[in-house]
Amino acid sequence: MDAVVCGIDPGLGTTGYAVVALNGNRPRVIDAGVFRIEPTLPLARRLLDLDCEVTAVLAEHEPNLVAVEELYAHYNHPRTAILMAHARGAILLAAARLGIEVRDYGATRIKRHMTGNGRATKSQMQGAVRTALGLTDVPDPPDVADALAIAMCCLADRSCRFREVVA
Repeated sequence: MDAVVCGIDPGLGTTGYAVVALNGNRPRVIDAGVFRIEPTLPLARRLLDLDCEVTAVLAEHEPNLVAVEELYAHYNHPRTAILMAHARGAILLAAARLGIEVRDYGATRIKRHMTGNGRATKSQMQGAVRTALGLTDVPDPPDVADALAIAMCCLADRSCRFREVVA
């Protein structure tokens, strides 16, 4: 049975997601896209909307694992880290509610896995994801490429144990 991972690039405005299956050694994209949350809504409502979107994707695809980018804080942009933490909380809650294990991956680890460079640019990541998955076009917006990269990093993680998905 395929190992299935849902990679999520958390954000409170735009969250990228990708459901990727590993069939043998070949990754295959099942679903990918973004959740766009209305920025004018109150924070609690935005988190509820994100939770609903994530829950719907997880319930539909029943992944073995959810892989999420770790929280990253840059001293010049502390507000970004706080908003990302809120989004991560909603994502982790959705996965926990459905009994799906969550794995966290740092941005530099993901970039190093995909490109060999932990400081790769967005366009380098998009190109690496396109090549690795044999896509005709680069995944766009970059949030989708990031989610695909997070899922592929998890699938390559030898410490992951995948439960069998019953079809």
